[in-house]
Amino acid sequence: MSTPPSVILRARTEADVDVLFRIAADLATWEERGPASPAPLTRTAYEARLASTDADESTGNVRFVVDVDGVAVGSVSLFGSNELVRHAEVGIALVPEARGRGIGSAAIAQIVEFAFVRRNLRRLHLQAIASNAGAIRAYEKAGFVLEGRQRQHAWVRGAYEDIVLMGLLRSEWSTGSQRVATSD
Repeated sequence: MSTPPSVILRARTEADVDVLFRIAADLATWEERGPASPAPLTRTAYEARLASTDADESTGNVRFVVDVDGVAVGSVSLFGSNELVRHAEVGIALVPEARGRGIGSAAIAQIVEFAFVRRNLRRLHLQAIASNAGAIRAYEKAGFVLEGRQRQHAWVRGAYEDIVLMGLLRSEWSTGSQRVATSD
């Protein structure tokens, strides 16, 4: 049995931008859940998007790089935060070679703990394409439960797919024995 990879969440550095751009520009795994149509993403447009999100700290959004043994393999974020009712949406994106290895599960567990312990959020929610069984398993491991389904809500690689809505309340969450490994 192999040793699980060491997964930490940390701030983005300039050295991470190549990996993050690779994920964002990957049309083969792009999932349509918003109003934009799939299109090639230029490096200039991606860097402008990063600069825009970095400049607006008032949103309450937070994005970490997922680091495995010192190498960036993706990002995990809290966004759509609502300070009044203390909730946010969770999102994760990993390079293909990092999927199916427990990395996503570890990163989700860490962002959940960060959200509840450090950000004092009360509720987390997310959306997943119904056919993305690996992601749904990772969310369930972290304690997320099915809250609903939007039927044929997404256009994904030539077919309509359902969106699964999942949520997790702080009162349902168990910290276990793990602590968040993050670096500022």
